[in-house]
Amino acid sequence: MTSLDDLPIRDDLRGREPYGAPQLDVPYALNTNENPYPPSERLVKALGEAVMDVAGTLNRYPDRDATALRDDLAAFLNADTPGAGLTGRRVWAANGSNEIIQQILQAFGGAGRTALGFEPSYSMHPIITGVSGTRWVDASRDEDFGLDPARAVAAVREHRPDVVFLTSPNNPTGTALPLEAIEAVLRAAPGMVVVDEAYAEFRRAGTPSALTLLEEHPRLIVTRTMSKAFAMAGTRLGYLAAHPAVIDALLLVRLPYHLSAVTQAVARTALAHGEELLGGVEALRGERDATVAWLRGQGLRVADSDANFVLFGTFPDRRAVWEGMLARGVLIREVGPPEWLRVSVGTPAEMAAFRGALSAAMSDSQALEESS
Repeated sequence: MTSLDDLPIRDDLRGREPYGAPQLDVPYALNTNENPYPPSERLVKALGEAVMDVAGTLNRYPDRDATALRDDLAAFLNADTPGAGLTGRRVWAANGSNEIIQQILQAFGGAGRTALGFEPSYSMHPIITGVSGTRWVDASRDEDFGLDPARAVAAVREHRPDVVFLTSPNNPTGTALPLEAIEAVLRAAPGMVVVDEAYAEFRRAGTPSALTLLEEHPRLIVTRTMSKAFAMAGTRLGYLAAHPAVIDALLLVRLPYHLSAVTQAVARTALAHGEELLGGVEALRGERDATVAWLRGQGLRVADSDANFVLFGTFPDRRAVWEGMLARGVLIREVGPPEWLRVSVGTPAEMAAFRGALSAAMSDSQALEESS
C-alpha cells in the first residue's frame, strides 16, 4: 500500500506535520481564538440575502480583484485608525490571513531568500515560510515575550532577511509591540516588514496600530483578518494594507479569481453590519482582563494580553492540566513555550466553566505530585 513516503514529494516536506489544533466535540471549545458570539438573526437574514443575490450569477467568474470589497475594507481601516488615509488601491484581500501570508512569501520570499520572526509567535509564519521554499530564522522574543528594539535591530542586521514578521498583538502571548520597536525594525530591514495585526481590534486603549506608519514606509505590510473580532472565521477573509506597489507585486502571484463571489458578498455584508459584529469586542476585552486578574490571583504567571486570549502558566506537566480540563469538557490550547497554556476568551458562562475546570485540574495535578 502506497504511503506518503513512497511519493516523490519535495525533500524539504518530508517529516513535516500538517498544521492543526484539536477539533473535538466538547461543551466548551476555547482553543482557537474564535469570537464566541454568533451573528444575530437579523444578520443571518442579511447574509442569506447577500448570497441569494449572487447565486444567480455563479456561472460567471467573480470580480477578479475584489475592488468593491477592497474599498469597503479601506473604509473600515480608516474608521478604525483615523489618519490612515487608505483607499482600495492600498488594500488587498484573500482567503484568510494565511493566504495573505502565503502570497507575501511567494512574492518576496522563495529559494535563496530568508524570512525572520521572533518566536514564540504565530506558528503559521515559519510553516508557510518553509512551504514557500524560504529559509526561516527564529530570532526569539525577550523573556517577558516583549521585543527589545535594539536586540531586534541587531538580529535584522545580522541575518539581512528579505521578509521580517512582527506580530502585534502577538499569538500565542497576546503581547502588543510599541511603535518604536516596529519603526526601529523598519529602519534596519533591507526587505519587507510584515506586521501581523490579526487581533488588533482587541488591543487595549492607547495601543496604536502600525497602519499609522504606512505613509512613511513603502516596504511595510499590515495584515488583518475578519476571523476574530468580526466573528467571521467561517468566511475565510484576510486582508492587508500596503503601498500600491506592494499590491502590484501580489497580483503577480495570486491565483485568478481567488476570492469567490460568495466570499466577497458575505464579507461586504459583514462590514456593512460592522457595528453589530464588533459590538462584542468590548465585552470580550472585559472578560479577558477579568481572566488575567483571576489567573494571577491563583498564583499563576500570565502574559499581558491585547488579544482575545490569555497565555498562562507555568505547569511542570502542562499536558496533565490540559487533559484534566478536557475531561471536564473544557478544551484549551497546549501551545507556545513549554509549561504554558492558552485559553481563548469566551462568554461569561464559558469562562466560568474554564475557571472551574482549571481549579479542579490544578488540584488533581498537585495531589498527584504530592503522592508521587
